[in-house]
Amino acid sequence: MRKLKLHELGRISVKEFKNVPKTPIIVVLDNIRSLHNVGSIFRTSDAFRIRSIFLCGITATPPHKEIHKTALGAEESVEWHYFNKTTDAVKKLKREGFLLIGIEQTEGSINLPAFEPDMTKKYAVFFGNEVKGVDQKVIDECDMCLEIPQFGTKHSFNVSVSAGIVLWELAGRRLLSD
Repeated sequence: MRKLKLHELGRISVKEFKNVPKTPIIVVLDNIRSLHNVGSIFRTSDAFRIRSIFLCGITATPPHKEIHKTALGAEESVEWHYFNKTTDAVKKLKREGFLLIGIEQTEGSINLPAFEPDMTKKYAVFFGNEVKGVDQKVIDECDMCLEIPQFGTKHSFNVSVSAGIVLWELAGRRLLSD
């Protein structure tokens, strides 16, 4: 078995990426403080052809060397928008007919493996601050919350790890079935 070289992977260019159909998912980052987490989420969003990332509140925006360090250029391929308040992003998404999903441990949250995405719907997935999670005002506006099952002593994943798990479940499987 031999590792493939980069040129053997058949990846598309940034220009081609801009023109391919996107997964109808918007990732919303609610006050993410770590620029490395932001960059990692850009890179994951590129991998799953996410439509856009909404950066809200204290979440940093490109261009920034610390975002680039983990995004590795995905901040150039994935469309993004900044909102001073996450609630402004919520209003826009509701107007555009997105189903709002908080990734959070809440009363009545649905375990991620039990969620069956409707391929005809558009989703906005909210990931929260590394310490406080998704703001309660945002949770109040969500249509549902998904929770990633965990079996150890800790009660949460790093936000970029959560994004990877959730986006694989919602977008990766969709791309494989196309």
